[in-house]
Amino acid sequence: MDTINNDFTNNVIDTASLPKFEEAVLTTLHPDYKKIMYFNVGIVYLILAIAIGAVCYFNEQVHPYIVPAVIVYVLLLIITIVFVNLSFKNRGYAFRAHDVIYKNGVLATTTTIIPYNRVQHVALHEGILSRKFGLAAIEVFTAGGDSSDVKIAGIEKEQAESIKQLLVGKILKQSTPNEE
Repeated sequence: MDTINNDFTNNVIDTASLPKFEEAVLTTLHPDYKKIMYFNVGIVYLILAIAIGAVCYFNEQVHPYIVPAVIVYVLLLIITIVFVNLSFKNRGYAFRAHDVIYKNGVLATTTTIIPYNRVQHVALHEGILSRKFGLAAIEVFTAGGDSSDVKIAGIEKEQAESIKQLLVGKILKQSTPNEE
């Protein structure tokens, strides 16, 4: 005959007493990372200006639209610069005892929290400009995806290497069985 386990409990959790991720103090990105963001915007707008200039040079029918096109171009550039500034200010990260938090966004803010026990792989990347400024990016991968779940760019390289070692240590710790 089957015995029934009467020790089962399913208590209600008081969600008001749960720790609030909003209370975590987030580390801001290195100020030089904003220069990299501006450089990337500059490249895009330079390519766009060359394309618009080529169209205007080779097609005389668009000459009446040059002034409106320049006005739209300048307005878009200004809006993009404002968004870059807001985006930079709204980015932050924290490594806590059990998880990593990354917050970003301008119009809509996204906060990603990844528990260390879900981390499968971590990568450190340095771009050409990042290397010049001594910066790097940390990418955190969890199971089931080809791309990273979190990419935190704009961290000093030495600190990024320390973060990578921390995460690798957490991965190794969870992959080795507990010895008791």
